[in-house]
Amino acid sequence: MSGQHSSIESLQKPLSQKITAVGWGLLFIGVVCYGLAYLIDARHAAFVHVMNFLFLTSIGVGALFLIALEYVSGAVWSVPMRRVNEFLAALIPFAALMAIPLFFHLSDLYQWVNAAAMAHDPVLKMKEPYLNVNFFTVRFIAVFGLWTLFFYLFTRNSLRQDTDKDQRHTKFNIGLAAAFIPIFAIGVTVIAIDWAMSLEPHWYSTIYGVYYFSGTVLAGVAAATYSIVKLYELGYFPKITRDHFYSLGTLMFVFVNFWAYIAFSQFLLVWYANLPEETYWFIARWKNGWEYISVLLIIVHFAVPYFTLLSQDSKMDPKRLKVMALWVLFAHLLDLYWLVMPSYSSSPVLSWMELSFPFLLVGLVLVVFAWKLKRQNLIPVGDPKLKRGLEFRL
Repeated sequence: MSGQHSSIESLQKPLSQKITAVGWGLLFIGVVCYGLAYLIDARHAAFVHVMNFLFLTSIGVGALFLIALEYVSGAVWSVPMRRVNEFLAALIPFAALMAIPLFFHLSDLYQWVNAAAMAHDPVLKMKEPYLNVNFFTVRFIAVFGLWTLFFYLFTRNSLRQDTDKDQRHTKFNIGLAAAFIPIFAIGVTVIAIDWAMSLEPHWYSTIYGVYYFSGTVLAGVAAATYSIVKLYELGYFPKITRDHFYSLGTLMFVFVNFWAYIAFSQFLLVWYANLPEETYWFIARWKNGWEYISVLLIIVHFAVPYFTLLSQDSKMDPKRLKVMALWVLFAHLLDLYWLVMPSYSSSPVLSWMELSFPFLLVGLVLVVFAWKLKRQNLIPVGDPKLKRGLEFRL
């Protein structure tokens, strides 16, 4: 087995070079598009930027959640593939860096930044202790600081185990995972409320954080699934079987259903209460063309992946999983568009900004993934559960 791992590791460097070349090309295009967008229409660019920031955060912190879930649940099937999630979780500090330009455009995004609006609006005035720039900044630094710290500790112990084979690293990471789960839940809720829900500060939903959580984990699963299947096709996971793919497909299927359940629950509670201060948020997404996006979201984010992944065979088919992983990532981006952009425009807007900004996202993901792939083993060879993970059968 060690010889097989060595041969795989020797192939990682040329693959990382190819990914890096493509990644830097897309990243360059993305940076140019961002620069032009802010020069042409800074307010429009800022709203699209928020959408993309939330998407990149979803992949990074969603992958970190999957790492913690493996440790805290004692799962073995995912051990051979865990390093992929560790690579994707490295996006967390880059997502924080991506948000920095937005701090110079908060007044373009949020009503509560405007002192005059805060002074004359009783609702905003009531929320001022929470919705203010200083506390907003502190929360952002605290959440991403903690997430980055947990990412560093998880991956440090995992990498050390590659060389010393010490099982204490696994035990330590199990304790870390137990501590991380509540911090993750609070952090995701804070980011969702601060960056998305406060775009319309008169409206609130007690389930909004869970809604973003469901999309975040689904995005993390989809990004990991696509990466794993692609690497498998290139020969980097020769021991992975249909049973491993079934587990990945099941996980994606479960969170497709969970997202639909939370989305419907949020809508149902608002519809049943029928309070004007709550219903206006959904009404804005059911007129002036947004109703088509709302219906499309139900089809794209739920109906298509649900029926495509419903059968057992579909969850075991690598090619179908790869296609559905990309589909789900697109669906999550559409979901964020539906959450964010109605605050910018009363009718749907689709310009070169929305179409070109993802270049930066894809480029950044590829560059970071290739950077990790070049420097670290793709398989956690020192993990005590690796043998059982490779031999996993349903």
